[in-house]
Amino acid sequence: MTAPVAVSGTPLADLTTARVGGAARELIEASTEQEIIAAVRAADAEGRPLLIISGGSNLLVGDDGFDGTVLHITSSGFTVDDDDASCGGVMVTVQAGHDWDDLVKYTVMHAFSGLEALSGIPGSTGATPVQNVGAYGSDVSQTIATVRTYDRETGSIRSFTNFELGFGYRDSLLKRSTVEGSPRYVVLTVQFQLGLGRMSAPVRYAELARTLGIEVGARAYATDVRRAVLTLRAGKGMVLDAPDPDTWSTGSFFTNPIVSEDVAAGLPGDAPRYPAAGAGRVKLSAAWLIEHAGFSKGFGLSDDDGHAAAGGRASLSTKHTLAVTNRGGASTSDLLSVARLVRDGVDQRFGIRLEAEPLLVNCSL
Repeated sequence: MTAPVAVSGTPLADLTTARVGGAARELIEASTEQEIIAAVRAADAEGRPLLIISGGSNLLVGDDGFDGTVLHITSSGFTVDDDDASCGGVMVTVQAGHDWDDLVKYTVMHAFSGLEALSGIPGSTGATPVQNVGAYGSDVSQTIATVRTYDRETGSIRSFTNFELGFGYRDSLLKRSTVEGSPRYVVLTVQFQLGLGRMSAPVRYAELARTLGIEVGARAYATDVRRAVLTLRAGKGMVLDAPDPDTWSTGSFFTNPIVSEDVAAGLPGDAPRYPAAGAGRVKLSAAWLIEHAGFSKGFGLSDDDGHAAAGGRASLSTKHTLAVTNRGGASTSDLLSVARLVRDGVDQRFGIRLEAEPLLVNCSL
């Protein structure tokens, strides 16, 4: 099995939605499962550090780049197994590099129910189980059946069931399992078990339910849910749009913190609170904390004294306070400078320390 050809000095800013990051020592593009495995085996055999990129939507690479092998997974396509259609379900097996929203659009248009609330999220399908990607009350753990991977530790193919993946809030076994700081398991394909029908899964998110004019827990036409989600995301700068710097980001930079009931009780009464897994645990809104710590939309373009934080090259989105954006010409350091100010300000105001959601490579918050 021959590894694909490597290219030296490729700027990683070209492969990430935030449009920042230095160069890779070598970049390898792999469009098939065989090429993916061959590239990983070659890097491991030679002891080279390995960074895996596909959509580049949840990633910040330092300004010094990555001194190792960057594997850009571009595999695409999916198959549909409707043998279980008589039982009201369908299985869809997707290549790791396949564009996520392309898959979601297909499932909605073909009356496969379950992914509609995850419309508009940038990135690749193979990345979704790693982070247990989610939005608007839905996440991929609700529909994933199996994930097929290459295990770098044993040099073999290994598949995981939904239960074995140990999903949590923006977390999974795949995320927690590493080899010298990089993923132990390289995702090859993801299989989803979806319902059949034009109605959506129950709508669990209040903002989405209000937009649709239904009660939380009710269903709507999946096409209407997708349309509403795309509208909501676009209004927050969370749908990629090349001319719009508000979309030049990693999406939500901070996760919603999960705290004890005692910590939540110390917040003002209007602070949003949501159920969280674990006894006595509460999930808070990072966006609310940021705004009420004094950081408004567009923070970083100018401060109260008229001086631009990070030179004005980076700021919170002018549409939503959760995204740290590249206004044009920003560096990774610029984005992190804004993020640190926000993190520290929330900590000082509420005693709650926000955690970064994107993967930080050769840089830190």
